[in-house]
Amino acid sequence: MGLRKKRHDEPEAPRGDAPAVELRGVRRQYGRGGAAVHALRGIDLVLSTGTFTAVMGPSGSGKSTFLQCAAGLDRPTDGTVVLGGTPITGLNENRLTELRRTRLGFVFQAFNLLPSLTVEQNVLLPMRLAGHRPDRRRAAEVLTRVGLGDKAKRRPGELSGGQQQRVAIARALVTDPDVIFADEPTGALDTTTAAEILGLLRSAVDRMGATVVMVTHDPVAAAHADRVLFLADGALVDHLDRATPDVIAARMTALTARAVVRVAA
Repeated sequence: MGLRKKRHDEPEAPRGDAPAVELRGVRRQYGRGGAAVHALRGIDLVLSTGTFTAVMGPSGSGKSTFLQCAAGLDRPTDGTVVLGGTPITGLNENRLTELRRTRLGFVFQAFNLLPSLTVEQNVLLPMRLAGHRPDRRRAAEVLTRVGLGDKAKRRPGELSGGQQQRVAIARALVTDPDVIFADEPTGALDTTTAAEILGLLRSAVDRMGATVVMVTHDPVAAAHADRVLFLADGALVDHLDRATPDVIAARMTALTARAVVRVAA
């Protein structure tokens, strides 16, 4: 893929023809020698813009490390991560922080809302942190999209868990990011509320052209995605396209059984 010449640490404007996420030979190792932990073992992956990808795997398979490296929250030991046409692996911390604030959205299991701020202020926080003038009209638009148009002046503590996660999704959408990274976004929610949140993420892809990468342990959640990627022992070992929860669960059961056999051996 051709990229214009630029300074080593200069963020590049997103390219319309660029994949949303690319990982090229990404490895992440913690520690050295015999005590080294190989969390990722050479991940090669291209995710197209406007797609919904779920990432699953047994405990210790590298899911969290994958998300952190892909989102620029952790630096790979080797390899390159490219987001929206911008290679981010070599960016200095200031440039990387700027990119995360303006071109990435994050949704976490714990919501991560600031309790002292109103719903509107929480949604506008990425704009403020990026040094941009808060766009209250944009905040109202995304809050309406997630069904909270009448809750702008409330504080998180006055909302249910599902409503708080809706606020987190609105916050992730407010800057129109290249990619939304979601880490177990329904893990703290009941089944009905989880389905509503997954529907919102699905809608963000289908109606707004967003790109969503979601780590989950739940086959029902993963079934909302276009593709499910399976990690095992730090490597991508399988994938399913538009699969049902039962098929996904069966594949996970097989992977987990193989992981147990390897540990026992």
